[in-house]
Amino acid sequence: MKTLSPVQQKFILHWGEMGTRWGINRTVAQIHALLYIAPKPLPAEDISETLQVARSNVSTSLKELQAWGIIRRVHVMGDSRDHYECMKDVWEMFRVVLDERKKREIDPTLTVLRECIIEAEQDKETDEHTEQKLRELAGFFETTNAWYAQIRNWPASAVVKFIKLGDKVRKLLGIADAGNGKR
Repeated sequence: MKTLSPVQQKFILHWGEMGTRWGINRTVAQIHALLYIAPKPLPAEDISETLQVARSNVSTSLKELQAWGIIRRVHVMGDSRDHYECMKDVWEMFRVVLDERKKREIDPTLTVLRECIIEAEQDKETDEHTEQKLRELAGFFETTNAWYAQIRNWPASAVVKFIKLGDKVRKLLGIADAGNGKR
């Protein structure tokens, strides 16, 4: 890929910036963006040259992206170097990212919340208000976890249809609009 168009540069730079806001290293996010838009798998040397990033940084970043499961190493006929490609299905890619974030962030938080609730029940110093707030937060995480487990394996087409239903679902369930009290 080596030379990027202005649009490609803009996308890669933005994806890198967004990565930092999501808690992901900028270079990792930029490599992901490059591999996502690349028409064919790229070797690490080309990634390094295209993004003007140290080869060692590229290697570390590729390992992280592989650990997330959103890129993979592939072999190209006639080239002994390892090449890398990104998942091309956007829905599956974000499903994998959500799974990883759930595993790294939500699951440990829910474990600690459950432990805190058990300890609060046994601890005379913990006030009822704190215990109740912990229960509410744990309930929220458990409900969203259960919901995610249900839709996790839906085909992408079903998820898209579900999302596009939007307010129709709320109206079907007879739930008032929280913003203005309308049904």
